[in-house]
Amino acid sequence: QSMRRWVVTTFELEEEDKGPFPKLAGELFNNMSYNMSIKYLINGPGVNEPPEYGLFSIKDDAKGHVYVHRTIDRENTSSFKIRFDVANRVTGEIVDRSLFFNIKIKDINDNAPKFPKEEFNITIKENHDTDEPVFRVTALDKDEEDTANSRVTYSLTTQTPNLKEPRFNIDPTSGLIVISGCLDHQTASSFKLLIKARDHGTPQMSSTATVNIAIEDTNNHLPVFTKENYQLQIAEGKVGPGVLRLQVKDQDSPNTPAWRAKYKIVKGNEKEQFIIETDPETNEGILSVVKPLDYEGDSEKRLVISVENEEPLSSCHKGKLRSPPVAPISASVAVKVLDTNDAPEFHPPILVFQKEEGVKPGTRLGKYSAVDPDVVYKLVHDPAEWVTVDENSAVVTAMKELDRESPYVNNSVYSIIVHAIDDGIPPQTGTGTILLVLSDINDHMPTLVKHSLDVCDKTGLTPLIIKAEDNDSHPYASPFTFKLADDSKSIKQNWRLGKSFGDSVELFMLRNLPRGKYLVPFLILDRQGFFTKQDLLVRLCHCPDGRVCEELNSMSLSLGGGAIGVILAALLLFLGKIHPKIYPSLIHHLDIRFHGSCNLLICGILYLPLKGTIGSKMVI
Repeated sequence: QSMRRWVVTTFELEEEDKGPFPKLAGELFNNMSYNMSIKYLINGPGVNEPPEYGLFSIKDDAKGHVYVHRTIDRENTSSFKIRFDVANRVTGEIVDRSLFFNIKIKDINDNAPKFPKEEFNITIKENHDTDEPVFRVTALDKDEEDTANSRVTYSLTTQTPNLKEPRFNIDPTSGLIVISGCLDHQTASSFKLLIKARDHGTPQMSSTATVNIAIEDTNNHLPVFTKENYQLQIAEGKVGPGVLRLQVKDQDSPNTPAWRAKYKIVKGNEKEQFIIETDPETNEGILSVVKPLDYEGDSEKRLVISVENEEPLSSCHKGKLRSPPVAPISASVAVKVLDTNDAPEFHPPILVFQKEEGVKPGTRLGKYSAVDPDVVYKLVHDPAEWVTVDENSAVVTAMKELDRESPYVNNSVYSIIVHAIDDGIPPQTGTGTILLVLSDINDHMPTLVKHSLDVCDKTGLTPLIIKAEDNDSHPYASPFTFKLADDSKSIKQNWRLGKSFGDSVELFMLRNLPRGKYLVPFLILDRQGFFTKQDLLVRLCHCPDGRVCEELNSMSLSLGGGAIGVILAALLLFLGKIHPKIYPSLIHHLDIRFHGSCNLLICGILYLPLKGTIGSKMVI
């Protein structure tokens, strides 16, 4: 078996070939033609597949001559991979393996480098750093990569305005635009650069683009005061905005951070009586007085005010930008304070006197004077009329005994207001306040909160809570000590004290007593041992609802034969006929109960001799 092989004459196709067409592109040969009658077949892109149809063909299928039929644009299709076959002309059978051949289109320089836009608009700051690129332009060439046809070189064709400095340059390879020298917005606020991009093909092709550069003004000029010295007169005691306006000039662009001024008071404002602000419309400094000036303290003063811009200053030195430390420009303001009749001032405005309550009339409490000569003092608020103020010396003296429990005292503090009136024209008045702080003394005894108590007769052994109070404060008041003031047998049999709770105590009724009124004598001691003796009236009554005593609106006095005898006995006793020692036993024996109110004459007659039985039996 003989060796089979393909022979292909090299295809040389150049883009944009003008023909004439069809034009022989190359030849095929297969040695199977020695053994049989064959024909050559061609398939693939450019033949019967995209991107183009009918670009290639074999005119005489027996000879294997491949023809091209029209101009080829390499930028659309740079190569075609075609399949060649050889077949038996009689049977149509493929008699050899397929041959895949890549037809490469040779590039010519038919494309110029192109910029993505014909015009670029950019903005850079006036203080743009010369070490930083300004902008980068890039042009693309559709010709074959990494060949002279597609390699691009950049150049600056023109700069408008064409200044000696600054100068714009472009890197020929990268397209980076750089600057040498310093920009000056006042000299040129914009530049126009014409950039050229050319390839290295034959013939050489090129295109251009315009770069418009706007220069944004930055701070390279200091603000300068239009005047170095200002004069200001202002009345003492006055405050107000805009007492003075300071003007500056600045060559930078208005209403930019490079132009807007910042003012500062650097000297003479140690008491912080002035502030200065910037007028956003005019860029002036507005000086205002925020704390009153005092003629007596400082009738003349000098303010030093500096100004600088919001944006830091930058300058150009030998073509290079720098930010040097520069002292701000300053101006001085001579302030003259005009004297006025000030109101007298008390120092301190609120004075505290600490005294014990109980201070006696005529006691000197202290002195409260104003810092102003030739004033008259007047007491204007003294609700309890406790004190006097000497109109010349300002000495405060007690007129009445001081009482911490007075309704005019709030949390142990009594307020007094004094006026100081000068002799100016018109007269001025100053106001001072005296806070009289009274410390407590033990001048009140503890007393029962309620002096009488209604108790339902079905209460049983439930304790009664008896509460006391004391107008004194700590340590002269509660906790209290409670005792029964009478240790007689009748009291011990009927009543007993239970637990104490500081300001209250339990009272137990030891047995079921008849309805009526009972006096329970108490001894109440404060923390210091001071005490008072008081009687608690306990009314033992009938409660229809189990909670509230019934009201006895009409007199209900039951008088039987025994009662009449008691009345007669009382009358006889009153007349001296019955010995007083016999009377209590007589009453006890008769066991009289009075309901409601009794006749004044009878009650009076009975009450006098019954005083010895209170708390033990019955009260009418």
